Amino acid sequence: MSLFAIFALLMTITALFSFLNERWFKLPTTIGVMVASLLASIILIILSRLGLNASGWAFSILQRIDFNALLMKGMLSFLLFAGALHLDLDSLLDRRWSILTLATVGVLISTFMIGTASWLIFNAIGLEVPFVYALLFGALISPTDPIAVLGLLKRAKMPGTLETMITGESLFNDGVGVVVFTLVLGFIAGGHEMSLWETGKLFFVEAIGGVIYGILLGLLGYLFLKSVDNYKVEALLSLALVTGGYALAGFLHTSGPIAMVVAGLFIGNRGRAFAMSDKTRERLDDFWELMDEILNALLFVMIGLEVLVLDLMRPYFVAGFLLIPTVLISRFFSVGIPLSLLRYYKAPPPYTIRIMTWGGLRGGVSIALALSLPLSPQRGLILMSTYIIVIFAILVQGLTFGRLARWVSAKIPSV
Repeated sequence: MSLFAIFALLMTITALFSFLNERWFKLPTTIGVMVASLLASIILIILSRLGLNASGWAFSILQRIDFNALLMKGMLSFLLFAGALHLDLDSLLDRRWSILTLATVGVLISTFMIGTASWLIFNAIGLEVPFVYALLFGALISPTDPIAVLGLLKRAKMPGTLETMITGESLFNDGVGVVVFTLVLGFIAGGHEMSLWETGKLFFVEAIGGVIYGILLGLLGYLFLKSVDNYKVEALLSLALVTGGYALAGFLHTSGPIAMVVAGLFIGNRGRAFAMSDKTRERLDDFWELMDEILNALLFVMIGLEVLVLDLMRPYFVAGFLLIPTVLISRFFSVGIPLSLLRYYKAPPPYTIRIMTWGGLRGGVSIALALSLPLSPQRGLILMSTYIIVIFAILVQGLTFGRLARWVSAKIPSV
């Protein structure tokens, strides 16, 4: 099957699932497509047990797709840029220390808490896993997924300050999470010890460099957008900013995800206010919202296919289900500790820790990082555990997040 045929098939399935959800289920697009993909996967697994080679069909498709490269080096750039376009920079700067601390210290706390707990759980049920691989799992499952979070926030009526904190953290912490994951994976592959100097150097180059590069990229895009008044040309310029800028970030060894968030914030605030006419602003918003919806749905269709080729060993299921409360508890502490320390500087709104714990969904980013792991005895366990946690996050946390958001809104309507 050619790559074009695979793309056509995936787009057709995505469109069908989106139609079914919009016509009958009426769920948020992210959750609806995920549910449809999961149900389709279960049906295909049953058919495989009855003799139909559905797993082989799915494997032949997925074998042609570099899932990690597609998401981490392609789709993620569009999704992060689109999400950052609509984030109020003034509100973000007002809570900058809270968001920065959650996206850095919070991710590190979560990585070590989940890594240690998962190592104990894996070995307690008879799965011998080195601590460094458990730490790697902690790194890939710690970042909340902006793809899932942004999709929910579009439907949930959150108080303004809470929405800013959730959105800002979800956009920045996956960039930091990718840096931590890359660091741990590099030490596993190279067999090096984790020195404080090497850790700090990588973080500075990747994360801080990504911020600086994103500002320069946003400024360049702003100058180009301001010099023309044609929404078609400006849409092309924004596409070039995302694709070319993200590709160049790889050559510069800076964080592409962080650079896209910063560039999106720059264009979405200064660019929208001073470089676009009302017509261009409206058309550009529609363009990026459509791009976000298409890629979002397509992503979860591909994730649904992955379940067909996973190793369905019973201990892996046990580990995955035991790790669900572990991840939630770690999320509570990784949010609660930084915000509790910062309350003397600027107290967070009421119920912030509670709603950020439940709203910290894991999704495509964690799946992609797990799929990027090299072949090893631990790969199947990590991938299955990740998938189970993602399913719980999308289906359980995602479906109940709106109710929690409405409850918080009723308690603190003025926030």
